Amino acid sequence: MAKETFNGWVGKDLSSADGNLVWEAFTPKAWEETDVDIEVTHCGMCGTDLHTLKGGWHEPEFPYVVGHEIVGRAVRVGSQVTGIKVGDRVGVGAQSDSCLDCNLCKTDNESYCPNNFVQTYDMRHKNGDRSMGGYADHARVPGHFAINLTPYPNVSSEILAPMLCGGVTMFSPLKRYGAGPGKKVGIIGFGGLGHFGVMFAKALGAEAVVISRSRSKEDDAFKLGATKFIATKDEPDWATKYEKTLDLILNTVDSTDMPLQEYLGLLTPMGTLVQLGAPDGNLPGFNVFSLLMTNRNLTGTCIGSRKEIREMLQLVNDQGLKTWANPFPMSQVNEAIKAFNRSEARYRIVLVNEKHLQQDN
Repeated sequence: MAKETFNGWVGKDLSSADGNLVWEAFTPKAWEETDVDIEVTHCGMCGTDLHTLKGGWHEPEFPYVVGHEIVGRAVRVGSQVTGIKVGDRVGVGAQSDSCLDCNLCKTDNESYCPNNFVQTYDMRHKNGDRSMGGYADHARVPGHFAINLTPYPNVSSEILAPMLCGGVTMFSPLKRYGAGPGKKVGIIGFGGLGHFGVMFAKALGAEAVVISRSRSKEDDAFKLGATKFIATKDEPDWATKYEKTLDLILNTVDSTDMPLQEYLGLLTPMGTLVQLGAPDGNLPGFNVFSLLMTNRNLTGTCIGSRKEIREMLQLVNDQGLKTWANPFPMSQVNEAIKAFNRSEARYRIVLVNEKHLQQDN
């Protein structure tokens, strides 16, 4: 019996990260009655997509399809899937499976599942099949990780798609570490992730302070609601000037030579720095007394749970929040990759599959 195939933009080798994806047929995971097939209308372009294609964290297992900010219509729903029916608008983020049985999975912490954490692409499902992403006409995912988007009618798919990874990556630590009225939150790096950080910090009632090397994006940060912008290149004394002024810091920078010691110094006693950027190598060293004598915390988080995605989307729906999206036709994905590599996303590129848009908002 011939294997079922979908069509999509396939990465064949390391040059794919330069804008050399190839449109061709690929094999999705074998169908199970716990799965959902999605007719893809939108897929956000995440930095992880290109970093994975170029082998930044590990040797890629080519060929495969990237894309883990997927929105579309459910066109096939397994008999064991609940809460989704054919025709529903659905979305999938960076995780498409977990064991569902461990304590972490059962307490809405499935993004930390130690047994079967499966990314939406470049990993393997329980049955051994490859996970394939959303730069494609269709995507097949376990239904447990397909989010029914019907409850969020005020949020267009173009706005929503990038939130399924980039958005919840910032929303989750803001919620977990108490961002809210009376709190000052530092956002290090104002790119695709950072712009979500400012947006959600403000929406939760906190003050958002952006920390960046230059002032090139200062106006955008203030338009999104930042209350202060620290340009470290222009303020040589920034580390002492703003010492102990921030309750929480989300660090999106992924450099191995970032000034981590100085970043920690910006925290108030008992403050928390959440590392979100993932360097190819180790984090820089720092003086342990920066933690011991202040009860500061250095931690990290990984995307967010399905519960957090739904909570985030409800906030977006209710407050009318919007991704600063830069749409490209999916047929022009290689041009979009080149624009991303030129730092022209400002702030999230979204691939739009125009032939599937007849009924999508």
